[in-house]
Amino acid sequence: METLLLGAGLLLGAYVLVYYNLVKAPPCGGIGSLRGRTAVVTGANSGIGKMTALELARRGARVVLACRSRERGEAAAFDLRQESGNNEIIFMALDLASLASVQAFATAFLSSEPRLDILIHNAGISSCGRIREAFNLLLRVNHVGPFLLTHLLLPRLKSCAPSRVVVVSSAAHRRGRLDFTRLDCPVVGWQQELRAYADSKLANVLFARELATQLEGTGVTCYAAHPGPVNSELFLRHLPGWLCPILRPLAWLVLRAPQGGAQTPLYCALQEGIEPLSGRYFANCRVEEVSPAARDDQAAHRLWKATKKLAGLGPGEDDDSPDEEPRPQEDLGAPSSLDAPSSEKTTVSGPSQSSQGSPDLSTLTQRRIQMKAEPTH
Repeated sequence: METLLLGAGLLLGAYVLVYYNLVKAPPCGGIGSLRGRTAVVTGANSGIGKMTALELARRGARVVLACRSRERGEAAAFDLRQESGNNEIIFMALDLASLASVQAFATAFLSSEPRLDILIHNAGISSCGRIREAFNLLLRVNHVGPFLLTHLLLPRLKSCAPSRVVVVSSAAHRRGRLDFTRLDCPVVGWQQELRAYADSKLANVLFARELATQLEGTGVTCYAAHPGPVNSELFLRHLPGWLCPILRPLAWLVLRAPQGGAQTPLYCALQEGIEPLSGRYFANCRVEEVSPAARDDQAAHRLWKATKKLAGLGPGEDDDSPDEEPRPQEDLGAPSSLDAPSSEKTTVSGPSQSSQGSPDLSTLTQRRIQMKAEPTH
């Protein structure tokens, strides 16, 4: 009995050490009041994104939940308004797997929202599930879609500077190895999915690094944030049904709750004085060194140019400046298998707000997005 009790005590002690050193997240501080500021959080209908949106709303921000599912997005907006006491929380449809949906979201946002102070790229997938696309779905959702969205919203971010872009990445980036000759090849099988997920997270870190370089001196800063090991839908979504009941209790013990996972992205969005660290990678609310592949400036620049092509913004060989209004090369409106019914019209759910921003910018952006050049082959 004494041996059993001793063993139980050692196990409990080991768990406490692991929990407080590896699992428990430090609380985010930063700006106390966000009244008068607007934030966009992608994938904010559940998990880390929802907790991030909740904290921003509690601090008084106007929060746009950019989600693929209308039903879940509207339900999340209702929940967050009730819990935060802030009625300035709205849903707008966004499917990052469809570049047409990204463009439609940007058009709707720029025509209705005069401000954008914080853009948090939280949405992501870890597996293709049963979906088969003619492109790398993991890279599209986790990197190319956020890249295009940032590009389209950048004029508004600049006009509201100081402003911030936060890209939620992962420690999985350390396993990433980008192959630029097969960057957009379809992903088949769980082994390729693991590799593609790590590659997309590496792309997140390199994107934040290059974006910081491109935006130096504009007042817009950007950060890659690792939320830590989090017990979220991303972890359990694609597991076999019989395995979920087994892993859920284990996940509850050794993984962070979504609220804990939201702390580092919130730190990057709100913490004062970290502007000189733009482009860096944060974990546990502090700067952390990345893998050699993630601090390769040449690879970051090459990825920037390759992603511009994948996003339909042109080859980008001669001019990499994000100051230009992007011009889609082809009609990228074909819906993906992830599309919600009809992404042609992006609707807004929640309290309305009249646009007081620059009408010239909104008009120009809408005209640009509506342009269709000849398809390339």
